Amino acid sequence: MPNAFMNPNSSLENKQEKLPRNLGLWGIWMLVVNGLIGAGIFGLPSGAAALAGEYSILIYAFCALLILPVILCFAELGSYFKGTGGPVKYGTLAFGPFIGFQGGWLYYLARLISFSANTVLLTDSIAYFIPAAAESLGRLISLAVICLSLSLVNVLGSVESIRSMTVFTVIKFAVLILLPIGGFILLGAEVIPSFSSPIPPFTDLGSAALLLIYAFVGFEGAVVPAGEAKRPERDMPLGLLLGLAVVAILYMLIQLVTQASVPNLADSKTPLLDASAALFGNPGAIILMVGVAASVIANLLGSMFSSTRLTYALSLENSLPKWFGEVHPKFLTPANSVIFFGICAFLLSAFGSFTVLAAMTVLSRLFLYIMSCAAIPRLRSQFIAKDRFILKGGYTVPVLGILACLWLMIQVSIQSIWMTALFIAIGTGLYWMGRKRGV
Repeated sequence: MPNAFMNPNSSLENKQEKLPRNLGLWGIWMLVVNGLIGAGIFGLPSGAAALAGEYSILIYAFCALLILPVILCFAELGSYFKGTGGPVKYGTLAFGPFIGFQGGWLYYLARLISFSANTVLLTDSIAYFIPAAAESLGRLISLAVICLSLSLVNVLGSVESIRSMTVFTVIKFAVLILLPIGGFILLGAEVIPSFSSPIPPFTDLGSAALLLIYAFVGFEGAVVPAGEAKRPERDMPLGLLLGLAVVAILYMLIQLVTQASVPNLADSKTPLLDASAALFGNPGAIILMVGVAASVIANLLGSMFSSTRLTYALSLENSLPKWFGEVHPKFLTPANSVIFFGICAFLLSAFGSFTVLAAMTVLSRLFLYIMSCAAIPRLRSQFIAKDRFILKGGYTVPVLGILACLWLMIQVSIQSIWMTALFIAIGTGLYWMGRKRGV
């Protein structure tokens, strides 16, 4: 079978697609913000304060600017394609099917492992209210219920997934916005830092940037389900850029209020919980825990939605068995891909250790970002049209995106590099097995 991705003008891609186009700008924006805002923001303010002190708010702004060229590259690439796959399509058309598959494979693993780790975090949040959920059998039951419920929502349809995500996104933002609003009302001018303390050493500022940059990754999940977007050429760029802007501002406001309300912020293990308790008492702490649960659930919904579309796209490209590309006859969703993801997520969350694996996800994402930025010089000439989002300044933005990712790669541990190399080797084996068998 010819590769549909190798001819941008081919109608084969659209003929293969069987998923209905229900995603508008609102749905894409929610995928972006829920990819960015997971559980990290609930613990990052203390680490940022320990490294950068009152200058930590400036590090958030720096990280947003650091990731901006990468997001701009995804915005341009997202306007090129109207089919499912995202980075798989970019890498395949620009560098061939092997590179495209590796990018998709590493992305899928990163999202699967992150999903599993956040499922454990959600179980811990539930245990805050129901202690039995943290016990051995109760924990397994809680994990199974979470994975099963999220899988069911995703099988029932994209509309149901987006509706569910909307509910939890509204709750999450209501709680997160309440914190800075309450802080500004109750603390007034105390929220604004004086910047009178000595500037921390450059090494500490660099470490703070490395820590906080991970609060700005995950946006790439929004471009994968382009085959379900109504107008991806317009909505993908807008959703990505609006998502980054809203999240960056929210992060900075939360940091300001948290460091003003918690005197020993650098030593806090639960900075937002401590800030809520300091501002609103015990009811504030309970409300914040509800926000944690809502934030994680919204993140999990978005992660499963985009990740399962990736295995669907890889199946259409003949890089995975056809079973992954089958669509439910009634709900018109990639049900097999959803079920497979849900089972793997449960097994990882129930029996896996995530310390080393979580670190591996960072390097795999950086590889994905570099591949996507590098794809623009090879693809732009094929897609220049009046309805595409084309970056100004030639290839300056893609180069800046690649340089930013390379700088971050330098900070990654040797252990993470070996783990990533191992998964690349496994992916290579799966790829050649699939090609050899012609599935």
